[in-house]
Amino acid sequence: MTLDTACGTPHGAPVDYNWTRLLRRDETPHARLRLRPGTARLLRAFGVLAAAPAAGPAATAIVDGAPVGDAATTAGIDAQAIIELRQYTLHPGQRDSLIALFERQFVESQEAEGMRLLGQFRDLDDPDRFVWLRSFSDMPARRAALQAFYGGPVWKAHREAANATMMDSDDVLLLRPADTTAGFALAGRPRPAPDAQDSTAALVVAHVHYLRRPASPAEFDLIRTRGEAGWRAQGARPLARLVSEYAENTFPALPVRRGEHVLVTFTAFDDAAHHERAMAVAQELESALQPYRSRASETLRLQPTRRSLLR
Repeated sequence: MTLDTACGTPHGAPVDYNWTRLLRRDETPHARLRLRPGTARLLRAFGVLAAAPAAGPAATAIVDGAPVGDAATTAGIDAQAIIELRQYTLHPGQRDSLIALFERQFVESQEAEGMRLLGQFRDLDDPDRFVWLRSFSDMPARRAALQAFYGGPVWKAHREAANATMMDSDDVLLLRPADTTAGFALAGRPRPAPDAQDSTAALVVAHVHYLRRPASPAEFDLIRTRGEAGWRAQGARPLARLVSEYAENTFPALPVRRGEHVLVTFTAFDDAAHHERAMAVAQELESALQPYRSRASETLRLQPTRRSLLR
């Protein structure tokens, strides 16, 4: 299945009319005003945000965890409550064509609807596999963002070209950070421009552990002590620790895999040789997780594309 089914008429985000809940205040020395997800669109409709003066250090408007209008800083744990790990199987020889189209048309256009593109990758072990990550502040925000994008003009204009490269786009894991510190640390990181020179990026390795039941403190402890500590000792950099999100899929036009319990780690290595030297850590962790596993883990060796934020 490709993405043709995701092109219905867009619907607006749910509107919260309980005005006393629209604003919440950060418990920080500068007491920033924080808007709840979806509130910015409503306030813009009334001209509130457009008419407001530029925010100073004592009162900054925050939408979904980031300053309004600052696309470079929208990443952060507030925007990573829900994360999709998407793996596309492509027709032979079509990966570079899809990546070129994707990075030219589908990066800023998706982020304009309220989602965050965390990374795009070539799978080093499958020349016809494209892998990418995007995140949302919560499930209602995910539904609104996907409705807006897949019902909008950019996707409608380019969907045929994108779908022509794909054999399957349904391999999608719905995830969330394992705790408040386990998401990707990308705040303030600039995304390379469309015409940026391609630069050497780290190798990102995702380990997908399939568990018998939802991840528990026992598995988290093994990941920290047998996995992350070992990778750091080898000079690698743990990036994120994610687990299954069990909420109902709020946008069924895009299927996600259900009925699985996964614990997914992302780690950065200098290159493939560096990862090879650290394989003993992964093997030790796999052995330690054996009592908890439902089946063998998967390893994805991912090379960031030119415009990937995660690199």
